[in-house]
Amino acid sequence: MKYRIYTWCVFLVFTITTYAQKKNNAYKLHIKKTTIPVKIDGIGDDAAWQGADEAKDFFRVLPMDDGLADEQTVIKMTYDEKNLYLLATFYNATKANYFVESLRRDFSFGKNDNFLLFLDPFNNQTTGFSFGSNAYGAQWDGTMFNGSSIDLNWDSKWISEVTRDDDKWVFEMAVPFKSIRYGEGVTEWGINFSRLDLKSSEKSSWTPIPRQFPTAALAYTGTLVWDAPPPPPGTNFSIIPYVLGEVNRDLEADGDAKTNGKIGGDVKFSLTSSLNLDLTVNPDFSQVEVDRQITNLDRFELFFPERRQFFLENGDLFANFGYDNIRPFFSRRIGLGVPIQAGARISGNLNGKWRLGIMDMQTASVSESGLPSQNFGVLSLQRKVFGRSSIGFMFVNKQSINYPQENDSINNLYARYNRNFGMEYNLASTNNLWSGKAFFLKSFAPDDIGNGVTQGAHITYNSRKWNWSVKEEWVGEKYTAEVGYVPRRGYVNLSSKLGHVFFPKSGSIVSHGPEFNISYFFNEAFRQTDHLAYMVYQFDFRTRSSLMFFLSDDYVELLSPFDPTRLGLESLAVGTKHQWNAFGWEYESKPQSLFTYAFAGRLGGYYENGNRTSLTADLGYRFQPYVSLNASFNYNHIDLPSPWNQNEFWLIGAEADITFTNKLFFANLFQYNEQTKNLNVNSRLQWRYSPASDLFLVYTNNYFIEPFEGRNWGLTLKFTYWLNN
Repeated sequence: MKYRIYTWCVFLVFTITTYAQKKNNAYKLHIKKTTIPVKIDGIGDDAAWQGADEAKDFFRVLPMDDGLADEQTVIKMTYDEKNLYLLATFYNATKANYFVESLRRDFSFGKNDNFLLFLDPFNNQTTGFSFGSNAYGAQWDGTMFNGSSIDLNWDSKWISEVTRDDDKWVFEMAVPFKSIRYGEGVTEWGINFSRLDLKSSEKSSWTPIPRQFPTAALAYTGTLVWDAPPPPPGTNFSIIPYVLGEVNRDLEADGDAKTNGKIGGDVKFSLTSSLNLDLTVNPDFSQVEVDRQITNLDRFELFFPERRQFFLENGDLFANFGYDNIRPFFSRRIGLGVPIQAGARISGNLNGKWRLGIMDMQTASVSESGLPSQNFGVLSLQRKVFGRSSIGFMFVNKQSINYPQENDSINNLYARYNRNFGMEYNLASTNNLWSGKAFFLKSFAPDDIGNGVTQGAHITYNSRKWNWSVKEEWVGEKYTAEVGYVPRRGYVNLSSKLGHVFFPKSGSIVSHGPEFNISYFFNEAFRQTDHLAYMVYQFDFRTRSSLMFFLSDDYVELLSPFDPTRLGLESLAVGTKHQWNAFGWEYESKPQSLFTYAFAGRLGGYYENGNRTSLTADLGYRFQPYVSLNASFNYNHIDLPSPWNQNEFWLIGAEADITFTNKLFFANLFQYNEQTKNLNVNSRLQWRYSPASDLFLVYTNNYFIEPFEGRNWGLTLKFTYWLNN
């Protein structure tokens, strides 16, 4: 049966693909070269802007895509031999204060008055770059993938300025051609502009976009028409060295404070105008933002996203193969508790059709545990087909160096090597209504137990009023991905959803509607082991606040022992069956208020005929634009029979984000987790003294909750500088 479902999904994925021309191809902005200097001051009175073509008459996208925007915008662009320039003027039909969270880079889109530029230099409607700013000048930049997704972890060198008055705000920027990738000789790029104006609750776009899609959707870009091919960037060579000093102490081991110095860095070299070579030696990620802790009451491993800069540019080539719960490659497996010695990566576009990603990382051995040094190699190749769809191939290899056969503690079936090979087809229709995926993966290991397969397929339809999808996945019991993320094996899953949206003609509610979801799990003999069915009803208000209710039905047959409290108490036995129902809600306040809040709750059953109550609150207050305060609370009460009895878990987080300027940031995070008995404090001072160059001072401290005593602490001073030709 699963093979028939797979064949049917693949058939649908291939047969519904269309070849139509890009939807908004008629929207064109002509860009002309200037020989007059452009001063980036947020005023825009330079002679270079006189006579520049204008993009204006923006369309409303939200709350309804029903005509021209009330808050109008005018965009101008020009260029010279080194830079691409943009001048944007945002007029205020509605008179009110501007709304921003802070001056922090890569701000939250929905909580700031902002402008975003979306560039598709290859006109492939799939990949590109995004730049922008909020109304107080905080910068935004990221790489684009999957047609509308944006990775904000990417950083590049560019400058911008913002000015404001009651009638308008003005954004002016210069992006060096060396900071982006594009094909030589190409005179047409995909382009679009988006504005979010919170005082009027209006989101608008230069080109018309259906409201169910983000304004970042590259399928709906217009065209930037160059008067001549943009100048080739030439040889682009950057060296980004760092030097750090740190002091730390492991109190659990009764160790003394230790000091350490470290140097290393990255090298970036443009092989072509669109293909980049990255090298790293002795990398350090001490300044990376810490993970947000989660109370884990699930049977499987939690997923935490990659935040390390080296792995992020063109990261979709490596990280997006498969599904969220079936990843053959997950870069956080590299350097897990061991130092990375060096790494190399080639990534980018070979041409308008082909994308390539090659990565090789080498870790050191750990004498204390006997873990050998290991090499991690990844090859990803992607070919655009039809309008916006693609076919991808991936190979992942983990290889131990000088594998110690005599060491029983690590001499297991997979330590010597683990390999994965896979291929997938990604559907993206030209009108964005249809999307889908079909993939197949095969693992290889020294023993037959590690040689397995997995495959999955789904198809999704998303119109203004209707959305639905069907999905199936099969993960074999023998499938292994040691450099991936596959928390569950030996199952077949069939799932689907159906949703509808209603649009009242008037009133405070802009849209509302139900969505039905169902998911069944079977073992490989096709005997049911789990199911989850739930109905959601969503209300979206014109103020951009939202309310959601849900009802759910769960059934679980345990396939391995499980402690429902995760406190190390007694485990429920394999084969025991559990069923419960639950009711829940979520409310999020409007982002325009200085005080914002969100509440969520879940009431219902749990394992062993027990009950679980979960309550969550998020509170925020800002002294804009300099200080943003946030607090989050998660409370779980579990009532079970003996030996678990009643248990309570508190998870508390508090953040103080202070942005003195748009170049000097002080972020503080406090986390209290009763389930893991840990209290964590992390403070990070960052000074961006030059574009893409930083000075970091990072302090972290971990404590035991019971008894309250220190675990470990550290203080790091790190200096990075971006040198380029």
